[in-house]
Amino acid sequence: MSRVYNFSAGPAVLPEAVLEEVASEMMDYNGTGMSVMEMSHRSAAFQTIIDEAEKDLRDLMNIPDNYKVLFLQGGASQQFAMIPMNLMKNRVADFIVTGQWAKKAYQEAQKFGKANKIASSEDKTFTYIPDCSDLPISPDADYVYICENNTIYGTKFHTLPNTKGKTLVADVSSCFLSEPVDVTKYGIIYGGVQKNIGPAGMVIVIIREDLITEDVLPGTPTMLTYKTHADAGSLYNTPNAYCIYVCGKVFKWLKAMGGLSEMQKRNEEKAKILYDFLDQSRLFKGTVVPEDRSLMNVPFVTGDKEMDAKFVKEAAACGLVNLKGHRTVGGMRASIYNAMPKEGVEKLVAFMKKFEEENA
Repeated sequence: MSRVYNFSAGPAVLPEAVLEEVASEMMDYNGTGMSVMEMSHRSAAFQTIIDEAEKDLRDLMNIPDNYKVLFLQGGASQQFAMIPMNLMKNRVADFIVTGQWAKKAYQEAQKFGKANKIASSEDKTFTYIPDCSDLPISPDADYVYICENNTIYGTKFHTLPNTKGKTLVADVSSCFLSEPVDVTKYGIIYGGVQKNIGPAGMVIVIIREDLITEDVLPGTPTMLTYKTHADAGSLYNTPNAYCIYVCGKVFKWLKAMGGLSEMQKRNEEKAKILYDFLDQSRLFKGTVVPEDRSLMNVPFVTGDKEMDAKFVKEAAACGLVNLKGHRTVGGMRASIYNAMPKEGVEKLVAFMKKFEEENA
C-alpha cells in the first residue's frame, strides 16, 4: 500500500522526511543501542533531546526569554481547567466563543469562577469571527480567552482581539507553527501537537513567567500547577518522551524548510488552490466568510448529505482520505497542515473537478 493523502484534522499528516528519520532510529537512537521509546527521561541522551526541541521551538517562534516552554500531557483539553486554576485570581475571565473548543473552555471555566461570554459567532454556526475591536472587557477579568483557529468550522482570527490591556490566552492547536507569530501579544499561547506538529498525546504551553506563581486556586492539584512543571523543566514526572522527540524532529524540519515565514507562504499557496476552486464551483461551496477563512482547515459542502457521503467514499478510493466533516457539522473538511504537500491539494481539486462533472 502506498502512502495516501491524509486530510485528517488530527492526529494528522506528518512530514515524510521526519517519519523516515524516526523509523531509521527506532531500534538504535544515536548509538545508544535502544529506541527513544525505551529511554529513561532522566538520561543524558533524553535531556539533550528535550533541550534541543525547546531551543529549536524558541528559534522558530522567536520566543522571548521571559516565557517558559512547557511540554505537558492531557492535551489541549486539560488546559481548559489548568488555565483558570492558575490564572483566575479574581475569579473572572472573558471568553470569545468562535467554535466548539472555545465553548468547552468557556464551560469548564464556569466551574472555577465567573466566565463571561463577551462575543460569539454561534448565531451563524461559527462561520465567521466576530468584530473584536471594541469588546465589553470586564474590568476585573484575569484574562481574555480565544481559540485562534477553529478546526471544526474553518475560521481563523487574522487580527487578535483588543483585550484593553488584559492578558490574552490563546489555543492555537490547529494553526501552531503555520505562520510567524508575535509571542509577546499573549500571556499564554498553547496547543495540542497532534494537528500540525507531532503525534497525539501532548500539549505545548508557552507562558509568560509572571503568570507562573504558587498563588493558584485552592485545591489545585500539584500536577495542574504551571510552577510544578516550569521548575522541573517539564520533567516533574515522566513526560510524553517519544512525542517530544518526534516534535523535535518536526521543529528541525521546519527550520530546514525555511522557518515560519516560508511555511506561511506555502500554506497560503495551498489554501488558495482549494478556495479558488470552491469559489467558482457549481457543486461544492465553502462554509466560511472569505475574510475569516483558515489556511489549515477548509470545510465545504454540496448541500446534499447523500452526495457528501458519496464524495467522501469515492475520494477515499482514490487515496484522498479523512475528508469527512466533523460529526457535529457534517459535510467535508480538508485539513491542509504544514506537512500536507501542495500536490496533495492539487490532487484533491482535480478529483473535485472530476466529481463535479460527473455529478453536477
